[in-house]
Amino acid sequence: MFWKNYGTNGCYDELVARDGETRVAGRQIIQFIEELGLDRLRRRQQAAEAEIRALGITFTVYDENNDIDRDWPFDIIPRALPAREWEAISRGLEQRLLALNTFIDDLYNAQRVVEAGVFPGELLATSRKFVAECRGVHPPFGIWAHICGSDLVRDADGTVYVLEDNLRIPSGVSYMLVNRAVTKRVFPELFEKHRIQPVDGYPSRLYALLRSLAPATLLEPTIALLTPGVHNSAYFEHCYLAQQLGIELVEGSDLVVLDDDCVYMKTVAALARVHVLYRRVDDAFLDPEAFHPDSLLGCRGLMRAWRAGNVALVNAPGTGVADDKLVYSYVPELIRYYLGEEPILPNVPTFRLTDPKQREHVLGRLKDFVIKPVNESGGYGVVVGSAASVAELDACRLSINLDPRNFVAQPIIRLSTAPTLCERGLEPRHLDLRPFVLSESQYVTRGGLTRVALREGSLVVNSSQGGGSKDTWVVDPS
Repeated sequence: MFWKNYGTNGCYDELVARDGETRVAGRQIIQFIEELGLDRLRRRQQAAEAEIRALGITFTVYDENNDIDRDWPFDIIPRALPAREWEAISRGLEQRLLALNTFIDDLYNAQRVVEAGVFPGELLATSRKFVAECRGVHPPFGIWAHICGSDLVRDADGTVYVLEDNLRIPSGVSYMLVNRAVTKRVFPELFEKHRIQPVDGYPSRLYALLRSLAPATLLEPTIALLTPGVHNSAYFEHCYLAQQLGIELVEGSDLVVLDDDCVYMKTVAALARVHVLYRRVDDAFLDPEAFHPDSLLGCRGLMRAWRAGNVALVNAPGTGVADDKLVYSYVPELIRYYLGEEPILPNVPTFRLTDPKQREHVLGRLKDFVIKPVNESGGYGVVVGSAASVAELDACRLSINLDPRNFVAQPIIRLSTAPTLCERGLEPRHLDLRPFVLSESQYVTRGGLTRVALREGSLVVNSSQGGGSKDTWVVDPS
């Protein structure tokens, strides 16, 4: 039997239930794989990898000595979710982003949430991502985070949790799109016969969002994607999205802000006014006049132009204040405060190490927790207690005691798994999921970027830490 050695190890598996039966959403995938057989499945995997190389789909890993471009790691077996479940997830993501946008706007203006005692003022005062230059700004439609990528995980009992929100410069959507394109090429039979909801409408939705931020009187506004350049780990994505959207790809040196506080792009013929910038440059490097004076990545005067309302920035500067993982722990309270609703999607239980009692509890059982720096991303600085050495735990304990504001703790979740093609055949590997939400139209992708830990037993799914990815299907079971 093709699946006789496949075991879920007590975790929730996205395709195979604990009794060995196939879940409804994945039934057609399993049936097709069984008919295909392991040898032909491996050949399809090789074809997918050849397609990725031919298309030049890469990501960059930062090494101590060099930046290394690698082919995008991709597993051929899709992850499937039923459409009914996805509808509930979508509503939860929309609710969450609405509350977070309201929160960000409140923080940079009236700060009602602080006065009401819902969000502690001392946490705001010590936030590294709060941008004082954004005080008093009212961006169009009151939206700061136009695009959000929230990471979802499923626990052993099947509950879907929000692990974290990425609001500052959310990345990965291009890989969602290319994963689908590659899967269509290597599994055309499945797409011919089955009702898999599309993801390829995302670029047109994103373009419509960007266009909506330009003056309505302009027939052809100039929209550009601002990239840090070729050495950035997400440079492939920047190029891909600019091409898909049909917009300009620019670096900071291509732009200039004149005395009229407008942004212009340098062209061979003349300067061209820029109306909307989809920026992929971090706040600290966005404008050397306002932030890091030595930055060569941004454009001097960009914040002046934005504050004057002469250019729209997507996402707006200052949204990183809500990326703070300690702020994340308050999102359920923020939903109740701003929307008067109960959260649809729960947070992973999170211990605030600024609280002495919670800190004492965590430090006494460090092996039972994942410790996360509040302002890092990409899996950097994360300590998984059960996998850490004594020396690593001691160093982690010291860091927490020195700066408890900089860390949160979460119980170790037995992330769900999915069948993944490995050297020994099909084996379960842990995974998460990053859907993308556009706030202007409340659009949630019909699926997202599934990241998978390619090493046996690993809970680390980030590509920068050795993880891979899968295509994600939202299916209408027939």
